Amino acid sequence: MTQADGEARTHFEVIIVGAGMVGATLAALLGQAGVSVALLDARAEPLAAEAVGRGRPAMRVSALTPVSQRLLQGLGVWTWMQTRRVTPYHHMQVWDSEGSGEVAFTAEQAGVPELGHIVENDVILASLEARLIELSTVAVRLGARVSGLETTSTGREVLLEDGQRLSAPLVVAADGAQSPLRTLAGIEVSAHDTGHMAVVTTVRTERAHGSVARQVFLPTGPLAFLPLTVDGDDRYCSIVWSTSPPEAARLVELTPDALGHALAAAFESRLGGVEVVDRALAVPLTQRHAKTYGQPGLVLVGDAAHSIHPLAGQGVNLGLMDVAVLAEEVLTARRRGMSIGHESVLARYTRRRRGDNATMLALMDGFRLLFGSRHPALTLARNLGLSGVDRLVPVKRLLMRQATGHRGRLPAACR
Repeated sequence: MTQADGEARTHFEVIIVGAGMVGATLAALLGQAGVSVALLDARAEPLAAEAVGRGRPAMRVSALTPVSQRLLQGLGVWTWMQTRRVTPYHHMQVWDSEGSGEVAFTAEQAGVPELGHIVENDVILASLEARLIELSTVAVRLGARVSGLETTSTGREVLLEDGQRLSAPLVVAADGAQSPLRTLAGIEVSAHDTGHMAVVTTVRTERAHGSVARQVFLPTGPLAFLPLTVDGDDRYCSIVWSTSPPEAARLVELTPDALGHALAAAFESRLGGVEVVDRALAVPLTQRHAKTYGQPGLVLVGDAAHSIHPLAGQGVNLGLMDVAVLAEEVLTARRRGMSIGHESVLARYTRRRRGDNATMLALMDGFRLLFGSRHPALTLARNLGLSGVDRLVPVKRLLMRQATGHRGRLPAACR
């Protein structure tokens, strides 16, 4: 996956650290516009594309919005993803286990063909890796570990553990929630422990999911059954169960049969019996927001800038929107002959993204606190609220626009 002609280069227009879904998307957006990009990642090998999206689904999935779908279609990777595995969902059901409140959304009500697609992260990333191979201006360097970051008269210089030095007017940190590059830059982060861990696994249910994404709010946290279709069998679901650390530790130690019974009971047997078909993992959930999205010559995107509770499956969509906006601002500056690492370019990116990300972070935290409370008054409020939303079409439409990614001024790549 490394372009041979990029191996000897040491200067690029943009250096992206982190070749996950968000970083690879940015590299593809810039690369197809002719920008010279170095995409660095510490992992040694690309994904084995022939094995991705085959057999048992991977545990880590994303709920891609129609806006994110349009972005990936514009990059020419969506068709490849469809040859592997993408599962559309046309309905959403959300309810409170401690009362009668329930709200349902449909694609028809939202005015879209689908509310979204559940896609394994490996499928998204493998499609992007295949696209990057086709882009001669993108040099992908795996096994590249960053050891230092310096400021130069023309931008930034990235130091690698093997002694190489790469320079560019703009360096992008797309290296995840723990972002080593963010630490090297001295950018502080506001973080708080949500008090939850996410238990993730894959199940096969007694009844078909019917292209419905379902989520129940339990006293300990939300439980989502996200629809997957495997070789035509629409009885698979990806599980994300957000719960307390002690409960998460208990759940992952259960036998598959016992965990299946626990899932079916918590889910009120809405899809009948539950068979666990993969191991269960518990992932800590910490919500973070960087105090600034960048410095001259350096910018943060995706989880390096913000990490969110998986309550609404918005994490990767926020990251994809980050890079779509950043690419748009970089290409605009480039056309105007400006330095793409100039403070004004990064200020426009920050202005367009920070508010939306902060709003979503606050919204998810509010939901977590509201539905995590067992106070009788809040339980009543939740039920009245869910029932009220379900009856008020204008309010539902507003929420559906949020869920489908139609918020604010979209970058051209997402329209």
